[in-house]
Amino acid sequence: MDIKDIQNLIKFVAKSGASEVKLETEDVKITIKTGSDDKTETQTIVQQIPMQAQMPQAPVAAPAQPAAPVTPAQPVAAEDDNSKYITVKSPIIGTLYRKPAPDKPVFVEVGQTIKEGDVLCIIEAMKLFNEIESEVSGKIVKVLVDDSSPVEFDQPLFLVDPS
Repeated sequence: MDIKDIQNLIKFVAKSGASEVKLETEDVKITIKTGSDDKTETQTIVQQIPMQAQMPQAPVAAPAQPAAPVTPAQPVAAEDDNSKYITVKSPIIGTLYRKPAPDKPVFVEVGQTIKEGDVLCIIEAMKLFNEIESEVSGKIVKVLVDDSSPVEFDQPLFLVDPS
């Protein structure tokens, strides 16, 4: 990753409204933080990761596993309630918009019945507006993301009751 790519990434993060973005590749680790009060303030940390530093990370993660079963105990109860629902997840990183335009109504509301192929929302990524279509038919149970908010790849957006 060269300097030009890093500068473009910083500009994209600043425009997206995200407060923090972390990017890790095999040899570079980048963290970009923007100030919550002042969007023009941006802090970027770039680290070169030596190959030897990556090797000890696996043994460090192994001792942490005994603590892991304790943490998921709470989300499992929540997943039981939502297990009958299908989660529609974000296929890309960007800014989610629930309306096609500021003066138009939202694409879908809670309680609305949808069918496969219906547009649920739009995600803007690098000035491209991508319509996110439903892959299932059912009823919208819950909207998990606010309008005009940044979303990550694979982030849950909607809960759909397929029955």
